[in-house]
Amino acid sequence: MKNKISLFLMVFFSIIAFSQKTISGKITDEDGIAIPSASVTVEEPGKDAILAYGITNSKGEYKITFTSAESFVDLKVKAFNQKPLTKQISNIDQTMTFQLQSEATEIKEVQLKTKMITARGDTIAYDLKAFDSKNDRTLADVMKKIPGIEVNADGSILYQGNAINKFYVNGKDLMEGGYGTINNSLPKDAVQKVEVLENHQPVKMLQGKIPSDAAAINIKLKNSVTMTGRGEVGTGFGDPWLWNVKLTPMFFGQKSQWVVNYKTNNVGEQVENEGNILGFGSRYEGRRVNASQNDWLNVENAMSPNLPVRRYLFNNVHYLSANYLTNIDAKKEWELKASANYTNNAVEREAYSQTDFFATSDIPASRVTTNILNNFYTDKVKGELIFTKNAKKGFFKNTTSFSQFWNADRAVVDRTDPIANRNGSQAIESPTSSFQNSLSTIIPWKEKMVNVLSFVSYQNDSQKLDITPATYLNIPGFNPGGAAESVRQNLQLKTFEANHSANIGFSTKGWTFTPELGFNYKMTNLRSALTNYQDGEAFGYGFDFDNDLKYTTATPYASVGINYKSDSWMLYANVPVNSNIIQAEDPLRNVSKSVNKVTFEPNLFAQYSFASFFKASLNGNISNNFGEVNTAYSGYLMTSPSGLNAMAAENPIPENNTKSAGARLEYRNPLNNLFFNVNYRLSDNRRNLISSPTRNAAGYTVIEYLEQENNTTNSGYSAEIGKYFPKFKTNASVSYSNNTSTQDAYLNSDEYKSKNNSQSVGVKFNNTYFSWMSIDYTLNFSRTNQKNTSFVSQLNSENSRSGFNHNLAAFFYPLENHTLGFSWDQVNTNAASQKYNNGFYDLSYQFTWSKKKIDFELKWMNIANKKVFETYDINTTNITYTRVLLRPSQVMFTVKFNFK
Repeated sequence: MKNKISLFLMVFFSIIAFSQKTISGKITDEDGIAIPSASVTVEEPGKDAILAYGITNSKGEYKITFTSAESFVDLKVKAFNQKPLTKQISNIDQTMTFQLQSEATEIKEVQLKTKMITARGDTIAYDLKAFDSKNDRTLADVMKKIPGIEVNADGSILYQGNAINKFYVNGKDLMEGGYGTINNSLPKDAVQKVEVLENHQPVKMLQGKIPSDAAAINIKLKNSVTMTGRGEVGTGFGDPWLWNVKLTPMFFGQKSQWVVNYKTNNVGEQVENEGNILGFGSRYEGRRVNASQNDWLNVENAMSPNLPVRRYLFNNVHYLSANYLTNIDAKKEWELKASANYTNNAVEREAYSQTDFFATSDIPASRVTTNILNNFYTDKVKGELIFTKNAKKGFFKNTTSFSQFWNADRAVVDRTDPIANRNGSQAIESPTSSFQNSLSTIIPWKEKMVNVLSFVSYQNDSQKLDITPATYLNIPGFNPGGAAESVRQNLQLKTFEANHSANIGFSTKGWTFTPELGFNYKMTNLRSALTNYQDGEAFGYGFDFDNDLKYTTATPYASVGINYKSDSWMLYANVPVNSNIIQAEDPLRNVSKSVNKVTFEPNLFAQYSFASFFKASLNGNISNNFGEVNTAYSGYLMTSPSGLNAMAAENPIPENNTKSAGARLEYRNPLNNLFFNVNYRLSDNRRNLISSPTRNAAGYTVIEYLEQENNTTNSGYSAEIGKYFPKFKTNASVSYSNNTSTQDAYLNSDEYKSKNNSQSVGVKFNNTYFSWMSIDYTLNFSRTNQKNTSFVSQLNSENSRSGFNHNLAAFFYPLENHTLGFSWDQVNTNAASQKYNNGFYDLSYQFTWSKKKIDFELKWMNIANKKVFETYDINTTNITYTRVLLRPSQVMFTVKFNFK
């Protein structure tokens, strides 16, 4: 690992150091008056390629850093109403001042042409009209086509492969990270341009003091006051009757903004996650998390296929949300944000699987088949209230949120194994209550800044898993009882967490130092019991199947933050010393375990910008984790009907140490629309406990933990290059990734080492060159290889799996206001001698009433009426064939419109 890191550091600094030159100076007119906004470019002689560029500031000053192996370069200066100047100069560091001659700029005709991509400082602006096609209707439709930007299936936005930290509309953060609603429903016609704010620090007090390597998105609307939104109403033919309704009105004003969103459908479209927090801002804004249940107990689940969700999701969903922002003071520094959402969703899924288990030293080869029918019910509500002041002379943010879940899962399973044929019903009830409050304030104190952070959270999870009949279970070491009618696993988790800290910031000459003191505390109470029911009465299975555990973690710490920002360099580091006090108390077993350990957990990030378009960065960190309550309970817990989990009472508290390092080279050139990034990551995780699963002939598993030093190493690299070709109106990108993981493992008390390698190649492009056609296409090849080595011959194995999928969307415009659409999703899998090809096709016709901006669409989905998805998988212990039920062919008629 050390050799790999050293090699990468050598390459990294070689790239930075290679022939970097800086030219600076001033541009004036004939009278010596400074010329602002003049462009200065550096080019290699005889080549039509810009090495670097700069724009003069209000004082006419410029500064350009570039890299070239040539002895001489061409420097070109252009300004409005000035004669262009070109001069060949030596490739050395130098200061050059130019005086331009006046020359009237002739405008031959009254015509304005907007640049597709413009850059000024850390802001890159994209003209939306340059990238849209006739069939695009929303912001998300166009964002997918912008070079350097990627929109994931969950709605999250990536810039140069990294998630954005903020999403603004006209400079205001209405959605506080849950921006999927706006991105999916804001009409493209309301947007003037999309701005990428690189190295964005959202807290105004910290700008220029505490750097950030994350980017933000700002959507600039055509009007400062905009009432808009998007709606769809659709109906379809089938059993049951199909519907799809989307109503999302929006208002964006100078003082207030709001979005109301109601979506409901049973056509397989996933809309309930639009309110999820996708961007998390700055650490100084406090802590925000997506409230979620601790899903410890599970019914047996039918597999979710690797397909677009709309192909297999049998749903009935209602999702309602509202977000509101208003300024509550005359200076518009204070903002009040309120949001609420409600989800009601019912999902049905059905699958068949055939699993062939390999023979071991104790168990012969066997086959298990299962038919699973699931029903998943989601019923949840969330409310949030945020007060914010974000000004140059003060910062305050308090976020209060409450979430309540009433979820339930069901399963009906037919199972055949070497022991018997079984049929069972499984049911989970899992209500959860969650409360969070986060406070952060920064107060100026003379030339310093005092920051206080506080986060408090309480969550109560109550879960109940029922299996009927009891004879369905055949777990090794567990007897469900001959007279038992059903078995119930009860579990309750109560979790309280509090994090408090205070720091003071000193700034001088670009450096900012922030010494900090803090205290983190988390306490979790776990109670569980396994019982069976006979004639309506409950009977416990005894001491070994009960838990009453209190797990407490207290971490006082002291740290120093080091931050530096200059024109070329950005550095931030945190050097903490933590005192970890962990206590696990199990009165049922008269066990009390503890860890008292001081740890040093530094992290570092350094970034260097050079040659105008390049950024190179290094990062590294050391972290320690001492487990959670889920790694400390000693009573057996039936987390699913297929197995029991437990950790030996005499085992110590888990101690995990992780060291990681990474590097990145990034290039983004808005002048020639070229973007690329290269990444490398290396990590080593060392643990003192290892899981040891034991399987019986029926395919059931018991998991225990052994006290043994073990480790997992991960290394990976990736690259992506994208370019927009204006002449052909085509945006194209190619990506590659390679990841390798090596870890120690056990199976049936036998030790082995597992090495996994995965590779993928991706291609994306869209084209709007022809007036009569537009195309969007994505292609991905993947290959995984797993190799197990052991002294036990039965565990020695090597297998591989390859896959191929692509998504094509083609739209044709034979007549004005008429659109024909064709989409093709193809997913192929190949493992051993088994190959499965899964293709899906859709057709659509759309008529646009252009005067009213209303679309009428008729769409036929899954025209081949493919009813099942088939796949074949090989892993350490078995080979599995799976068949999942898909949505049948269906026809939908939809009316789509803008609210204004």
